[in-house]
Amino acid sequence: MKSDLFSSEHMVGPATTPGMSVENAKCLKYTVNGEMFARQGSMVAFRGGLQFERKGQGVGGMLKRAVTGEGLPLMAVRGQGEAWFAHEAQNCFMVDLEAGDEFTVNGRNVLCFDSSLSYSIKTVKGSGIAGGGLFNSVFTGQGRLGLVCEGNPLVIPVGPQQPVYVDTDAVVGWTARLRTSLHRSQSIGSMLRGGSGEAVQLMLQGEGYVVVRPSEVTPHKPQQN
Repeated sequence: MKSDLFSSEHMVGPATTPGMSVENAKCLKYTVNGEMFARQGSMVAFRGGLQFERKGQGVGGMLKRAVTGEGLPLMAVRGQGEAWFAHEAQNCFMVDLEAGDEFTVNGRNVLCFDSSLSYSIKTVKGSGIAGGGLFNSVFTGQGRLGLVCEGNPLVIPVGPQQPVYVDTDAVVGWTARLRTSLHRSQSIGSMLRGGSGEAVQLMLQGEGYVVVRPSEVTPHKPQQN
């Protein structure tokens, strides 16, 4: 059979490095030798001796998920083999965390990560109840984190004298040592998302980076349990 479909551009090669790698712009590959974690329902293919098991969050985690809506439904992947992960053909990226690093990310943008990383769901400081559910996942430890984003993300530097204001529906995540608070702007409210009369942005101050997706909020899809 002959077709451009079977060219080297699309053909998956043998595993050469352990752990996470970029297969293409829309898919991450993970060569498993032990255990790793991924978003439930994100595995699109695998080969080898792998087992998939839903990862429980415990009573506290389930309660927090019900209250915040953030919840990060995960599955554990164990064994030896290769697995490919993707989510709605969104673009895929990897972040390497070193010891002492901390990366705050919206749960909807998490695809997969090393078992050496830990995460917790926390309230975005400064948002309070008025934030409309501003709860993100905070990753710490040493390892690799796989993310998805609708389109190519914007990475904006934040400086001591240059705070950055981002749409709360567009923010993907930010690095440690950034302070957050809500900023209300009536002057531009009429120009944002249908003219609500008042716009609320997340203000980030300090020194670091904030990642923003270049797309408007999409309708929420019920998470399958």
